Formats: sequence, C-alpha cells, structure tokens
Amino acid sequence: MEDLNEEIRTLIDKEAIKELVNLYCQAADRHDHELMRSLYHEDAEDDHGSFFRGKAMDFIDMLPEIQSNMAILHHNVTTHNIKLNGNKAEGETYIIAFHKVKDESQGYDVLIGGRYFDKYEKRKGVWKFSKRVVDADWVYVNEPSEVNLEHPMIKGANIGTSDLTDPLYLHLKSFKRGHRT
Repeated sequence: MEDLNEEIRTLIDKEAIKELVNLYCQAADRHDHELMRSLYHEDAEDDHGSFFRGKAMDFIDMLPEIQSNMAILHHNVTTHNIKLNGNKAEGETYIIAFHKVKDESQGYDVLIGGRYFDKYEKRKGVWKFSKRVVDADWVYVNEPSEVNLEHPMIKGANIGTSDLTDPLYLHLKSFKRGHRT
C-alpha cells in the first residue's frame, strides 16, 4: 500500500508541474503578468539567453515592454520529461512558440522550436519555478508577416487577444486573469 501511495503522490506532483508549465504559456500569451509572477518563487532565476539572464521577478517586470510589440504570442508545449526528487524536481519541456512581431512595416513572424530546462520547488505545498532556462533548437522567420486574420477561412471566428477581451474570459468564467485556478 505504501508503494501505491508514493505512486499516487508522484502522479499528483507531476500533474501539478505540468499545469504550472501550461499556466506559464497562458500567462505569456495573454500578457497576464500577475499570473506569471505567481508561477515563480520570489528568488527564482530566469535565463532567456542574451535576451535576459537574472532574477525572474526582474524579467516579469520587463514583460510589458518586451511584449509591447508582440501582436500574437502562442506557446505550445509538447514532450514533457520530469524527474522528481522530494520537494524538488527538474524538467525538460519541448515547446513550439509563435510570435507575430509588430514593426514599422508589416511586421514579421517568428516560429521557434525549443525546450525549457526547468527546476521546480514545492514550497508550502505549491510547485513553482525556481529556475528556467530557455533553449532554441530551430527558428523559422517570415518577413514580412504572413499572418492574415482577415482571410475568409476564419471569417466570424473568435480571435485571440492578449488582454481581457480574449475569448477565454468570455466563454470560460472559471478562468480569471491573474489567478492560477
């Protein structure tokens, strides 16, 4: 019975970590900086390569400026490998992240395939990031942008936004901006 309880605890912890990673994507794509802040421990580190290295809270403070020229952000997680060690864990998560960047002309599209190398800690019963390192394995760029939200194929479709007008908040009342659950 003890082995079964340990296996159940392992599954619960891994699921909580997967949800944490998914919420990171939601926070990034919806520009929800309050939610993003709740996902990291106060002393956490973030390494986005030459783009940013340092305290995660400092990175989150910079997000409004960083995201100001992002017309669309769309992060997708795929393969997720997690190794638990008590109240600490490590994870490698494969990602595909799309960015439509605004500039003076028509903007440009950046599609990145990469991975997150994460360290997680469970403090006071809650899993959060203690360190995140971002890796880019490949990148595909379209300049100018080829995104066409006016195409007849999607006429009348809900179109995502990075603010409170996003269809998520309209259609799913249990999802609140700035909240983990």
